[in-house]
Amino acid sequence: APHHAPRLPPAHRAPPGAPRPLPFLRLPLLPPPRAPLPPARLPAARGDVHQARRGPFGPDPAAARAAAGAAAAAEGAEEDIPGAGGGSRRGDDQRRGAAAEAKYFPVKADPDVVRPRVVVLGAGWAAHAMTKVLDTEKYEVAVVSPRNYFLFTPMLASSAVGTVEFRSVSEPIRKANETIIYYEAKCIAVDRERSLIKCETVPTAENPEVTSFDLPYSYLAIGVGAITNTFGTPGVAENCYFLKEIEDARRLRIGIVNRFERANIPDISEAERDRLLHFVVIGGGPTGCEFAAELNDFVANDLTKYYPKLVGRVRTTLLQSGANILLQFDAVLQQSAMDNFKSSGIDVVTGARVTSVTPKTISLKDGRTIDYGLALWAAGNGVNPLVQSLLDSIPEQANARSRLLVDDWLRVLGTTSIFALGDCAEAAADPLPATAQVAGQQGAYLARLLNKDYCVSCELPERTKAAPIIDITGQSAIAKPFQFMSLGILAYIGNSKALAQVEAGEAQFNLAGTLTFAAVAVGVSDEAGVAEEQGARPVRLVQDARVWQGYFAVLGLEAAWRPDR
Repeated sequence: APHHAPRLPPAHRAPPGAPRPLPFLRLPLLPPPRAPLPPARLPAARGDVHQARRGPFGPDPAAARAAAGAAAAAEGAEEDIPGAGGGSRRGDDQRRGAAAEAKYFPVKADPDVVRPRVVVLGAGWAAHAMTKVLDTEKYEVAVVSPRNYFLFTPMLASSAVGTVEFRSVSEPIRKANETIIYYEAKCIAVDRERSLIKCETVPTAENPEVTSFDLPYSYLAIGVGAITNTFGTPGVAENCYFLKEIEDARRLRIGIVNRFERANIPDISEAERDRLLHFVVIGGGPTGCEFAAELNDFVANDLTKYYPKLVGRVRTTLLQSGANILLQFDAVLQQSAMDNFKSSGIDVVTGARVTSVTPKTISLKDGRTIDYGLALWAAGNGVNPLVQSLLDSIPEQANARSRLLVDDWLRVLGTTSIFALGDCAEAAADPLPATAQVAGQQGAYLARLLNKDYCVSCELPERTKAAPIIDITGQSAIAKPFQFMSLGILAYIGNSKALAQVEAGEAQFNLAGTLTFAAVAVGVSDEAGVAEEQGARPVRLVQDARVWQGYFAVLGLEAAWRPDR
């Protein structure tokens, strides 16, 4: 035999005179065949694995792991490899299999074990952060919200003009934590004496029937946010657009295009054409300013190609009841925004308080009347009806205005097992702004507080015997109160310019202009490049030049922006 061919043992050598096989057809010596297990053992175990992985209602990780263990034990009995128990090949395969099961089948708590139920109301920043951190092996987590996805609200203005698509600014709430229970419903009342909430399903065009049900809770986290506040102004609800949800952005996008198509009809008068192309934004906060900037960029950069004869007639007016816009920012940055709007052609009218809105006109307190084609109302937040019912029923909330008063541990004053987070909560000692940053940090804090087994119903949240020590105050272990860490605020002001007020300890850095926006665009572009190298679908970020919201990732917020979608 050639020198590279394996030498066969004497028992397997061919007898003298037999034909010799060709060298390139020779195969390495294989071990002798093994006796298979009886059919009732191994195939049944393997079948259990596939059945458990599939399950009647989707994957069942717990059953899959148990069945996989049974199959591994059966295969171990079938094949006895030398050295088993320490560094055997079979032991390595079992460990790799267990690691794969843990990766593709998330750990679920035993459904037979009764656990405290944490009910989370809402699917916003606070609820999203809380569901990601809560220990679902310790608690049964149920999320109740009429919206089954988390919405990255800072990019709503961009989605309204088509800069980004709606699917790029949302994430299914079940994806945040695959082990939670979700109910597409709206909480209408809280029964504090019986520790349950009353819910109603969300009617749709296909199923307008409303079903009611009760849901008991051990702990209740209220993160329903706020609603748009019209201040009782006549005609606002009937004639104005809003920008709170994806549905609002979709209606707004359709409304903008419809105004242009209507103004393109040749038989309408010049006065009517000018009225249709007059866009009015009511409210000088971040939402109003960012939409005005996005709309102005949309007209200048995109609609010029499709309506070249109409873009010269487009007017954008920003109405602000106060003396300045973007009151959250430093005065220097406010002036920078005003100057940029003026150079971009956006007419900013301060001291303009709206008294009524009709289908074609807006009346101001000083007697002026403004003709408009489309009006966006972004003038403030109002109290949620559920929050209002709690404010009316809890005596300790008598001094609250439109948000639930909470203590240093986010517990609603006057209750023992109810928490409030985000825009619907207000700290009694130190009020915080209603921003996504605050809501996200509050949600993560409350989840960690519950995970550490603190007695949240005690006057001071003391740790139980099983809880580890986090913070020592005096002679007992007390949970550390919530402390907000401000990382800065941002705003896009159009024409590829942005404002950034970044805080680092006691220092504050004010940035404005094109370089500020360019730093954001480059940062998000790098993330998109990494995603593209990993096989994700590429996303045009720098070319659109409206991705300032990536700054939120720099500021520590977990954005819903996913370049791979």
